[in-house]
Amino acid sequence: MKRICTKLSALCMSVILCLAALTGCGTNDTETAADTQDTTQTATADASETGQADSAADTQDAAQDKAAGETVSFPLPDGPEESAIYVEPIPDISDDFIRGMDASSVLVEENSGVTYYNYDGEEQDVFMTLAQSGVNYIRLRVWNDPYDENGNGYGGGGNNDVATAIELGKRATQYGMKVCIDFHYSDFWADPKRQHAPKAWEGMSSTEKYDALYDFTKESLSALLDAGVDVGMVQIGNEINNGMSGETLLPTVMNLLCSGSRAVREISESYGKDIQIAVHYTNIEDADGINTIARNLLNHSVDYDIFALSYYPFWDGTNENMQAVARNIQDKYGKKVMIAETSYCYTAEDGDGCGNSFVGTNDLVEGYAATVQSQASMIRDICAAADEADVIGIFYWEGTWIPVGEADADNSPIWEEFGSGWASSFAADYDPEDAGLYYGGCSWDNQAMFDFDGYPLASLNVFKYLKYGSTAPLAVDSIPEIYASCDVGSAIELPETVDVIYNDRSANTQAAVTWDETQIAAIDTSVGGTYDISGSLEDGSAVTAHVEVKMINHALNPSFEEADTSMWKVTYEGENNPTDFQVKADDAYTGETAFHFWSADSDMAFSIEQELTGLEPGTYQLTVYAQGGDMSEDSVLELYAVANGEEQTVPFMVTSWADWKTPTIPEIKVTDGTLTIGVRMNCNAASWGTVDDFTLNRISD
Repeated sequence: MKRICTKLSALCMSVILCLAALTGCGTNDTETAADTQDTTQTATADASETGQADSAADTQDAAQDKAAGETVSFPLPDGPEESAIYVEPIPDISDDFIRGMDASSVLVEENSGVTYYNYDGEEQDVFMTLAQSGVNYIRLRVWNDPYDENGNGYGGGGNNDVATAIELGKRATQYGMKVCIDFHYSDFWADPKRQHAPKAWEGMSSTEKYDALYDFTKESLSALLDAGVDVGMVQIGNEINNGMSGETLLPTVMNLLCSGSRAVREISESYGKDIQIAVHYTNIEDADGINTIARNLLNHSVDYDIFALSYYPFWDGTNENMQAVARNIQDKYGKKVMIAETSYCYTAEDGDGCGNSFVGTNDLVEGYAATVQSQASMIRDICAAADEADVIGIFYWEGTWIPVGEADADNSPIWEEFGSGWASSFAADYDPEDAGLYYGGCSWDNQAMFDFDGYPLASLNVFKYLKYGSTAPLAVDSIPEIYASCDVGSAIELPETVDVIYNDRSANTQAAVTWDETQIAAIDTSVGGTYDISGSLEDGSAVTAHVEVKMINHALNPSFEEADTSMWKVTYEGENNPTDFQVKADDAYTGETAFHFWSADSDMAFSIEQELTGLEPGTYQLTVYAQGGDMSEDSVLELYAVANGEEQTVPFMVTSWADWKTPTIPEIKVTDGTLTIGVRMNCNAASWGTVDDFTLNRISD
């Protein structure tokens, strides 16, 4: 235990000494290396967004304040503003509502060559841009020792040790934002899937680990406060549903939380601050599970202020469920509730070639496209729902984590050197099951609130527009995906109008669309295939229709999997029906059900058929699958089709179990839209088998 405490003390002392070298001994100067930028940088809200630039005198004053190490703050608007995004106001939302941003990756992003800009396209400290956009709280994750024995960083978008949190926290404080410290109590990512103990704690007893966590919390928090970071909140653990710091037993985890809480309370009191303590969980969609967690915290007398929850709307259910969970925590347990993590995409593109966690195509939330406007609308709606349920605020997760390098380049050397990817190969020994297998770049770049080149998106300003909203010229935000299909040999028909969703979220608006006739004419409908057809609206908005020319199976319930088999007519000779719809996967060609025949008698005769009407005139092909055995040579088993008063038949035999035969009638000419298809059998021996998967395709005009 003494060895661990000594190591932690040495770590904190080295951090403080480094800071003293940067800021000057014996002063309260909180300027960082990033603060040596040109002090004439504009300290204004976005002029292009508001149309109102601060005066030259105001700009100079703000720059002088920054140079002097004083806090620069940016007030929220006092009314609606014109913007590039439309934001519906939340009139009753408090100015104290937490409009938070996790910005843990900023330092390694900058070290990797990323440059952040302001709304005027000028290089600027990203924390200033966040503050100008209404962000009032910065969340920073902290790992104990995210380095291997040779000093190589594990990555994870930051190599986020205490020293990194101090540097970033000082920059956030410089621009008037409070800081939430998110202790993972691990050397790398901690979440429901993994809660690895720090390397230095391995082999400790639970009692020793309680002390180590207490010491680490107290010494780290002291170092942050001594450096001038305005810590307003501390998370003791990160998404700890299934354990914490390598521990899974409930009493042990509760004692770890108590150790962390005690350390925060003591430091808070000694520094004369009111630092709020948050416990953080995920799986908000499991309301009963969250209630059980809150009850366990109460039963074990864990001292905390805020029950924090991750809530990603594309994974974790609805706003209504989020509200219900929050109200339950407040009403039953008397705790404040906060959304510790949320996000949404603004594009479906991949910025660094490493793939995205949330792709932004088929996994989108209904009503929210992969656009800048929809990103803003989603965050506004989460904030509105949270505020309605008395949730104290939200933190947007990693809105500054943008690509390092081009999507078609090998960016691994940069990710490895600076730790700007989600994991480096150096983390393999510590986290072999994930980092060791999948280390690489950023999977979050399409959910950032800066574009791939570091320019702030208009959606970032949603935070300052929450109360009064913003107006914007009416514009198309998105057009729901358009899909069309036709049978082989048929003409392609595309809609004359399409649904359009505008930035003010007026939906179900029909707009005329003009399709590219050249692209349509180039499609060969005699064979199957998929195609994208371009179109445009009157305002020039681009539209794409995804068209599939396919072999449509016109047989109804062709595999007998549906319970309703009334479309199939079964006839037989004799008193006993030798057939049934048998549920037995081993005897079915696909699925679990097949048409089964069996007779112990020497004679068996039956037929199964279906009459189809309303078919498009043309040439069709009919196929069926059958298997069985014990048929005599003079038995008759045939596939048949009757069209235009003429019958075609194809005889076949079944020979043994699972030896599937596929009799086919290749060309059936249908002129009046009516066709009867079926299988018949006449056998003078005790035989058995199954028939399955009728397929009727239109193959030509």
